[in-house]
This record gives sequence, structure tokens and C-alpha cells, in this order.
Amino acid sequence: MKSLAELNEIRNRVKQELNARETAGESDTRVVIGMATCGIAAGARPVLAAFSHEVTTRKLANVKVSQTGCIGLCKLEPIVEVIRPGEPKVTYIRVTPDKVAKIVSEHLVNGRVIQDYMLSENV
Repeated sequence: MKSLAELNEIRNRVKQELNARETAGESDTRVVIGMATCGIAAGARPVLAAFSHEVTTRKLANVKVSQTGCIGLCKLEPIVEVIRPGEPKVTYIRVTPDKVAKIVSEHLVNGRVIQDYMLSENV
């Protein structure tokens, strides 16, 4: 960091990403990332950061990113739940930062669930 302007730019970017993590309203889509120790150990922190960044970059005002504790499926971490109003909850497993852009573009923007990333009975 070399100037006050650069510091302000960083501050504004972080502030926008934190706004994406505010409490969701009834009409908002919620993206919930499991952040218990098992999730963090499996890489949930970069997944949370990638979702916050992607939602902010795309200016998705109706999508809120949050974290929760243990979801209960430790061997399938990092786990991400997408909760859209009026639709069943979708649970994505073994999510990596590389998968986040596809989840956002396909599911959050276009409403198409990505079956290959989902929790299924066969797992």
C-alpha cells in the first residue's frame, strides 16, 4: 500500500464484500457455507471468500452469503447450501473456489441447479 487512495480502494472493496454477507431478507437467496473446524480444514475459508467476491463483482443485491457451524457431513466438506425463496434447499458438496463461479452463474443467476456438485443418496 503506497497511498491513501489505495487504502480507500481496499476499504471500499472489503466493505462491498461484507455487505454481501448481511442478513438476508425473505425475498433474498441465501448462500450458507459450513465453517466449523472440519469445513475450515477442508478449505471453506477460500470458498466463502470466493462467493463473497463473485456476488459483489456481479452486483447480486438479492443474494446474501453467510456462514454456519457444522452441517454434519464432515467427509463431504466444504459444504454450501443454497436457499432460494419458494424452492427446496440445494446442498453442494466438496466445493472448491474453482466451482464457485459456475454455481453463481448457473444456479444463482440462471436458476439451474448443478447436479454434478450436489449431495445425492449415492455419496
